[in-house]
Amino acid sequence: MTPGERRFAQRLGEKLEDDYLCWFDVPVGPASQHPDFLILHPRRGLLILEVKDWKLDTILKADRASFTIVTNRGHKVVPNPFEQARQYAQTVSTLLEKDPSLTRPDEGRYRNRLSFPYGYGVVLANITRKVFENTDLGAVIEPSRVICQDEMYDSVGTEDFQQRLWGMFKVTFNAVLSMPQVERIRWHLFPEVRINEKQLVLLGEPKNEGGAIDQLPDLLRVMDLQQEQLARSLGEGHRVIHGVAGSGKTLILGYRAEKLASALKKPVLVLCYNSALSSKIAFAIKKKELDEHVHVRTFHAWCTDQLRLYHVDLPDRKGANYFDALPERVIWAVEHGHIPRAQYGAVMVDEGHDFKPEWFKLIAQMVDPETNSVLVLYDDAQSIYGRRRRKFSFSSVGIQAQGRTTILRLNYRNTAEVLSVAYEFAKDFLKPEDAEEDGVPLIQPQSAGRHGPLPFFKQVNSLKAEIDLIAERLTELNREGLRWSEMAVVYRSHFIGEEVTNRLRAASIPVERVGKEKGRYKFRPGEDSVKAMTMHSSKGLEFPVVAIPGLGFMPHTKGDVREEAKLLYVGMTRAMDQLLLTCHKESDFVNRIRNATRVGAATGGGQEAPIVPPQSRSRRSPFSWFRRPS
Repeated sequence: MTPGERRFAQRLGEKLEDDYLCWFDVPVGPASQHPDFLILHPRRGLLILEVKDWKLDTILKADRASFTIVTNRGHKVVPNPFEQARQYAQTVSTLLEKDPSLTRPDEGRYRNRLSFPYGYGVVLANITRKVFENTDLGAVIEPSRVICQDEMYDSVGTEDFQQRLWGMFKVTFNAVLSMPQVERIRWHLFPEVRINEKQLVLLGEPKNEGGAIDQLPDLLRVMDLQQEQLARSLGEGHRVIHGVAGSGKTLILGYRAEKLASALKKPVLVLCYNSALSSKIAFAIKKKELDEHVHVRTFHAWCTDQLRLYHVDLPDRKGANYFDALPERVIWAVEHGHIPRAQYGAVMVDEGHDFKPEWFKLIAQMVDPETNSVLVLYDDAQSIYGRRRRKFSFSSVGIQAQGRTTILRLNYRNTAEVLSVAYEFAKDFLKPEDAEEDGVPLIQPQSAGRHGPLPFFKQVNSLKAEIDLIAERLTELNREGLRWSEMAVVYRSHFIGEEVTNRLRAASIPVERVGKEKGRYKFRPGEDSVKAMTMHSSKGLEFPVVAIPGLGFMPHTKGDVREEAKLLYVGMTRAMDQLLLTCHKESDFVNRIRNATRVGAATGGGQEAPIVPPQSRSRRSPFSWFRRPS
């Protein structure tokens, strides 16, 4: 920001209530235009402002089209900022008027025009009103559409400051924007915050050559305000995001990877623990044609790559602790100078809950100190790889995130009904724990309020009967229009996977068994087939429909009961809309599931959580869902 932009931003923060939304220097619309400030209010409308730090002696000549100004490099002709703001506002208006949900249906002069007002203006951060009026500037910038230096002093009253803003509107309506309308406005103005309906971890929708969407989808989904603010504000420095399953952590990671890929000289490294999630993110990155700039690997595959590239001997593959020895060998090689530090412009860690503390110390050394960009995504409730939870602080392993730690509690992936049953089953094993800001908390999820059918639970007389029942239901859903790739069968043990694969194929259902085949990990996200995978492999993924057979075999006889419960919780929360649960024998988990589905049926699903947690709501405005997240 220039000094004038910074002062104006401070005044907006001080003198506007919490139901205002403000963006600074954010690309707008398909053409990615860059107005300085864009302000949205549900009752007032949309305002676009250009801010200039010019002093009076900076301006040599001005007309309605351009200004000639003095710069360090001599005289320069630049567009009239008032005309710039007007053109930005006209472009935005034309874009939004294509959406019938945002226009007036009534007859008369405003038919098919926006149902809310829009305005535009200029902020002259170093020219007072008196100086402005004593010049001819009023002939090229409308005086009522200017905020001058002395009108943005800290001493100016809130009401006077706001009146200057809203005096820039020449038309006012009595309409009030609804929350869905606000989300539609954000969808149109900021394509990067769109959430693709298809199961894709990166943002954005395909455009035609003209940059516009040919036909509006029936449902427009965007990041919530906290997610958007997080995604946009993750710049230099280290950041940790603690989030429940389905809270959009990977969505934020995808946004940052895309933005940093074009901004950094060195590549971006994305690390996961899970091979299926790594394949999914890599598929999305390749589809965006970013794979030259964004490298997506599992942590152990990356370790192997490093050792091979720098000719450091690999550990003995036949050793029982090969996967522990791999990172230990890399850590040793970095400490002794065999593997260089600072190889990447940014490093992002998904599934940080499955990483050992010493791995973070290694990862922190891989970032170029000039950019120092590290992002760690964490949810201890999804830590399912059998390691006893170790208390540690991020600062102790080189992740300096004090003051840059955020918690996401709202679950957007699952319906309230799916989340209710999953949490009711696992709540005794997933007790929420508070932690210091630099620690690792365990967070209780809250539903964002999306509803659907209650999870289906049935006990039959054999495993074959379970899978036949699932095959029948999946076939029915496919006939109703659901793609095979929108369905998954998740299981605990490999023998169940064998039975699932064989019986689905016998029922003429295309199925891909996700996992290692001939030493290579196999997962084709773009293929239209039902994905059959272990609960471990499913972590980080999501499907509209998920079936889990063989519940009677859980908890596994060799597994820790708490870890087994977390594993099943992860499996259940892969289901976005429908969850099918089957068994043919009794077990403690079957009893818990049976009870959880009864509770879900009795309560009608999980309780709806507000869009913003209650304790952070503002009392100053009835539109408290607009509150900027702290």
